Amino acid sequence: MSALPAAVLFDLDGTLVDTEPSWMAAEQALARAHGGQWSLEQAVSCIGNPIPVTAGRLRDEGGVRLPVEEVVDSLLDTVVAVVRATVPWQPGARELAASLKAAGVPLALVTMSYRRLADAVVADLPAATFSAVVTGDEVRNGKPHPEPYLAAADQLGVDPGDCVVVEDSPAGIASGLAAGATVVAVPHVAPLPDDRAVTVVASLVDLDAAVLADLVRERRVTRS
Repeated sequence: MSALPAAVLFDLDGTLVDTEPSWMAAEQALARAHGGQWSLEQAVSCIGNPIPVTAGRLRDEGGVRLPVEEVVDSLLDTVVAVVRATVPWQPGARELAASLKAAGVPLALVTMSYRRLADAVVADLPAATFSAVVTGDEVRNGKPHPEPYLAAADQLGVDPGDCVVVEDSPAGIASGLAAGATVVAVPHVAPLPDDRAVTVVASLVDLDAAVLADLVRERRVTRS
């Protein structure tokens, strides 16, 4: 097996947990409550973006007559309640995280969701599963900007070019690539870009330490 990645940096919503339907339902319900409309296409187009961006669009396009901060809080309240009831883990998510930790690979959670949602998910895992957690309310620039993944690599003390990013959205993929990481995409709700720099797998079940190590090695060869 090739040398292991310096770290694996995971997106949250849609990648590790199947919360995208909850987000979209919360957005549509809020728009209806204000007499507005919010289509499935609009909801999908917001996947992976910072929550205030979605909240601003709900106000401007969906007829939600609330300040952006209140829209953010309403959406978070709904999704956090879902997660606290039962964390909807994606197939293979818990097993992949456990196997990577057992192999000595540091893990980071990098999400545009806010800290209170990330904490609700992390609480369902063994202690210290993630050595770093970067959330949307703790960065200046959200995805697709590289800052979230660069911040995670910095917290772990590793070179982002030696890391693997696991994502499910165009914004997250763009963020990981801009940070210089090897990016693996797991299709979920949002259509993914056709980019040869991205490895697409059907499920987290298809990933393990050996597969990720080989991907990092192949990317190093391509860059050299």
